[in-house]
Amino acid sequence: MTAVLTEPAAVRVAGTRHLLSSEDLDRPTVERLLELAASFEAVAEREVKKLPTLRGRTVLSVFFEASTRTSSSFELAAKRLSADTISLKSSGSSVEKGETLKDTLLTLDAYGPDVVVIRHAQVGAAALATRYTRAAVVNAGDGAHQHPTQSLLDLYTMRASLGRVEGVHVAIVGDVLHSRVARSNIALLLACGAHVTLVGPPSLIPRGIEATGVSVSYDISDIATADVVYVLRMQRERMLAGEAYVPSLREYTLRYGVTSARLRPGQVVMHPGPMNRGVEITDEVADSAASLVTHQVRAGLVVRMAVLYDLLAGPEGAA
Repeated sequence: MTAVLTEPAAVRVAGTRHLLSSEDLDRPTVERLLELAASFEAVAEREVKKLPTLRGRTVLSVFFEASTRTSSSFELAAKRLSADTISLKSSGSSVEKGETLKDTLLTLDAYGPDVVVIRHAQVGAAALATRYTRAAVVNAGDGAHQHPTQSLLDLYTMRASLGRVEGVHVAIVGDVLHSRVARSNIALLLACGAHVTLVGPPSLIPRGIEATGVSVSYDISDIATADVVYVLRMQRERMLAGEAYVPSLREYTLRYGVTSARLRPGQVVMHPGPMNRGVEITDEVADSAASLVTHQVRAGLVVRMAVLYDLLAGPEGAA
């Protein structure tokens, strides 16, 4: 079981704004952030892609878990807005010498960052960070808990592809139990009027999750009614040692792998990455015209630009 840091998940601490959970975002805020992200789309098409908006500000990225898409897009987003950036990985840092998260954060806060973007294996790490830095904190993933900017970019991608989020039926397929992406997306999709069905083996669907307002199915054929098929990988790094959640990956693929034969025309397919091709999704589907995976990656940049802008230069974030 992932360790839990029992700290309050406040949206605002001592006057500083944070983004810790998708549950902290109401529908008007989501819509405002998505519109702001859309306004940054044009910047990517310009010859000079930088804006001076956050010049003189510092964005500090602290990643205690591996990341490709999230870490690179946050760094590029900050640079596109002309902020100074510092990136820290646990490998090669004093964390390897036994330094605690608290002491790491206190050390980094001495540099006076304006935003701290943090990813950590422990649930509650981002909320804990708000106690030891004066900066705005953005949760880039805490254990199997939350990943709010992923859910924002996913909604942005759906809206761009389908023209709306309200009324859209999203089937989330796979390892929901260990997925912070699933938890974040469920909260935001329901808040924005989408219908969500969770599909997977009973061992990988959290008990009682229907109370949130989602539907649950253990039959992969039920993805046929969805507009969006959102595929999750097996989160083996978060599974308890010795626990057999599925008989084998081969059997899981046979029963729950997303293949072209299981999709109908008009559906779109999403995946937060990294993909395990041949396990939860076939090459044919991943590389098809129905796949929005690369759209999600591109959306990650403008959405994270919007989040940084909103925290530091938005109506409540401007000094």
